[in-house]
Amino acid sequence: MYSLTPNSEELYKLIDTRMPFGKYAGIALIDLPEEYLVWFESKGFPEGAIGGLLAQVYEIKINGLEFLFGPLRKNRP
Repeated sequence: MYSLTPNSEELYKLIDTRMPFGKYAGIALIDLPEEYLVWFESKGFPEGAIGGLLAQVYEIKINGLEFLFGPLRKNRP
């Protein structure tokens, strides 16, 4: 069943996971520029877990929800 309540562990993955390749290698996924994610969306996200995470960041950014990450960064366990 789908939950509308964000899972904080899933959101932390977007803060903690670093881009493993390309121009922005080493940058936290949530910090990738929106234009870069739009490019991936048009070309196709990579397969596997990283592609899924990039698709999530894309949706967050195009919907203007990055502000949700401010409190998570401050309260990181």
